[in-house]
Amino acid sequence: MKMTFAAPCLFGLESILAGEVRRMGGEDVTVTDGRVTFTGDWTMLARANLTLRTAERVQILLGEFEARTFTELFDGVKKLPLEAFIGRQDAFPVKGHSVHSALYSIPDCQKIIKKAAVDRLGEVYGVSWFEETGPVHQLQFTILRDRVSLMLDTSGPGLHKRGYRRNAGGAPIKETLAAGMIDLAFVKPDTVFCDPFCGSGTLVIEAAMKALNVPAGLHRTFAAQKWDCVPAEVWRQERTRGLDLIRRDATFTAYGSDLDGNILEVALDNARKAGVPRRVHLRQADIDQFQPPEGAVVVTNPPYGERLLDQQQAREILTRMGKVFQPGKAAYHVISPDQELERWFGRRADKRRKLYNGMLRCQLYSWIPPRRR
Repeated sequence: MKMTFAAPCLFGLESILAGEVRRMGGEDVTVTDGRVTFTGDWTMLARANLTLRTAERVQILLGEFEARTFTELFDGVKKLPLEAFIGRQDAFPVKGHSVHSALYSIPDCQKIIKKAAVDRLGEVYGVSWFEETGPVHQLQFTILRDRVSLMLDTSGPGLHKRGYRRNAGGAPIKETLAAGMIDLAFVKPDTVFCDPFCGSGTLVIEAAMKALNVPAGLHRTFAAQKWDCVPAEVWRQERTRGLDLIRRDATFTAYGSDLDGNILEVALDNARKAGVPRRVHLRQADIDQFQPPEGAVVVTNPPYGERLLDQQQAREILTRMGKVFQPGKAAYHVISPDQELERWFGRRADKRRKLYNGMLRCQLYSWIPPRRR
């Protein structure tokens, strides 16, 4: 069964996600703001959930149509083949959002979509009432400039919830954003990786998982695993495939440091849960003590005013970073919302890329040795 999938992502990561999708075998890949669509079968559904590092979730795109009235919304939903996925006992709650559209009331849109789904499924199954005691099939709608997209979420909790970070420090970076930064830093199986503000370990762990090709979703389950319409065998096959593709001979090593000794215990526990403790080496140290090995890749998310410190303290840290990040010795990648980072750091970046840390607009500043450009 061929389906169209939609994978939303953080703004700025679309091209990275599209590359992931192509490499895993997705077809008909299309990139729009904050979303990548592609086609595939049940195997692709399982593979996408298990392996995509920068996707927020994987949805089945049931259909798209124009709607400026509730009647058009009802009729459009009722035409969609919901019974191909939703069984007689299954739960099918509705949620979504609307932007710049005539149908702007979210509660009203939810009610209309739910009623259309009940009518469609009621006619198919010959019932007028659904107890919805079975597995959840979350219907998700977006209405953008009067164009409706109706999706079925297959992931459950967002894919940034890998299953290893049950503990975190203050203001941790999201795993999907960390994975995008790792991709942009060209982390490889033989990389020596450093993060001098490692906190609860997200960047060092994501780098290790990428370098070793450990599936991002290996340590969690997904909503669609409980669906009757999805063959259980595809999940077993894809997990086995993911395990077989792990690069156990990779020489990757990560070094993380932080001033807070307690958070390093959390980071080590998270690395154990992720299955990469032998690849991650942690120590308590201030930024002034940071000395990356020659040729290392440094990726970090330093404290900044909107997160943990006031702006003056954050900029003092940037100035200290500029002194210890020796030009040419390593590749440095720093994410920050401070548009004047280069001034406080002491030199202009070789590259800048716009990324979003949640709703916070940031830049990924990169200083690349000449031999790596």
